[in-house]
Amino acid sequence: MKFTVSMKDPDTLDDAIHDAVHSAVNEMPGLDDEAREAVQEKRMETVRELASKWFEYGEYLRVEIDTVANTCTVLPVAR
Repeated sequence: MKFTVSMKDPDTLDDAIHDAVHSAVNEMPGLDDEAREAVQEKRMETVRELASKWFEYGEYLRVEIDTVANTCTVLPVAR
């Protein structure tokens, strides 16, 4: 049997992106605060764009659970 689950959480994706980018950029040597902030913003935009393949409006995620194959697959956003 296969069924689809839609989940909504408006803050989790953005919080995770922020934390990951912040951590990665803070490890970059030689950046002043202004440059660090600019790099963080650009990288967050890039990661949000990538995530939009699976997250609709930045908060809706759909997964398909297959009880026969014992799998759970993230479904791409229908465009």
